[in-house]
Amino acid sequence: MTLLRSADVSAADWVVRSPVPEGRLITLGPAGFAASARLRFVPDPTGPGQEEGDVEVPDDHPSDIAQVRRALHVLAPFTATPGDCWFCAWEGYSDLPLPPGPLVELPTRRYGLFRGTLDAVDTWAADLGAPGTAWPPAFVWPHDRAWCVTSDVDPHWAGIGASAAAIEALLHDTGLDVVPVRPGEVPPTYY
Repeated sequence: MTLLRSADVSAADWVVRSPVPEGRLITLGPAGFAASARLRFVPDPTGPGQEEGDVEVPDDHPSDIAQVRRALHVLAPFTATPGDCWFCAWEGYSDLPLPPGPLVELPTRRYGLFRGTLDAVDTWAADLGAPGTAWPPAFVWPHDRAWCVTSDVDPHWAGIGASAAAIEALLHDTGLDVVPVRPGEVPPTYY
């Protein structure tokens, strides 16, 4: 196992205490980053009333976790601590069993906190004992807090806060569908 359950959740205090509304926190991450972006798992809605199930994607479309893995590997050079990262797993995923331990608590979400190398995202499901492909981590950040990736259960995208250079690297990766998020922008959703 490359991920270890943390018995001390204080490493997530900076997330919990971030001065942003919870809905924005769980989708776009904590405040304090120079730039933000969205990693779209499927394209944005094109009209009113469109549902996520209406989106046609090819059979070989990468899973959400595969897309998050790729984004995290693009972000790896933008931290001094890729060997020391934090991962949150939402307790509500029935196929992602959490070992006993304290939880990171927000008003409407609770998470198990894990520590490992950034490469632990490659074995995320297996490390947590999930059968098959699991959901992406709800939050991932390196110990130096150079960036943060969030993936909540509701949106069709993951949020990323980072330096402008890190966001540019994501925007230029042709294997990812990443779009910038402007300050105050309300990203589209299917719900």
